[in-house]
Amino acid sequence: MFAQPAPRTLADAVLPRSHAWFRDLALVVVGATLMALFARIAIYLPFTAVPITGQTLGVLLTGALLGRWRGALAMLVYLGEGLAGLPVFAGGMSAWTPSALGLPVILGPTAGYLIAFPLAAGVVGWLANRRWDRSFSSAAMAMAIGEIVIYAGGLAWLAHFVGASAAIPQGLLPFIPGDIAKLALAAVVLPSGWRLVGEPSARI
Repeated sequence: MFAQPAPRTLADAVLPRSHAWFRDLALVVVGATLMALFARIAIYLPFTAVPITGQTLGVLLTGALLGRWRGALAMLVYLGEGLAGLPVFAGGMSAWTPSALGLPVILGPTAGYLIAFPLAAGVVGWLANRRWDRSFSSAAMAMAIGEIVIYAGGLAWLAHFVGASAAIPQGLLPFIPGDIAKLALAAVVLPSGWRLVGEPSARI
């Protein structure tokens, strides 16, 4: 259903190849569901409208595990769930929950991060399709590139609300330690998963 270039992603290696269309559909739905669970992890800071969440880890892992198209589609389904009014965004909010500034979340200061999720998952998935998820160093680079995509969208939109000079201290700097930890975790999990399924790492 959703063509993937060789080699396979980790999800392809683990799951049976029969009924590929059903498998792809199920993986997209599971990816969107896991994102909703990651979003439940939310810590709000007093000096910024951007919370610390598990969403970035969810985006990176979904892209790497599912590949380019399925990862991006899972994020689009996730956004669609929020737009439909489901409480899947950070802290159990929907797209229409009033944000810190009174605007709906989908129009508020964090909307840029949300809109960047499908692109980030697609980029990480594209790299995973090219074996970047097989070793710690290349997986870490893929995760870092995905983070850059998320922050590029998030900071550009946030700057409209707080100004360009305040966007970085409010929307980037407080999150770097946590993002480094998430990046390292993902970079360990992915090559370890490949070793478990019996396929050696590829050094990049």
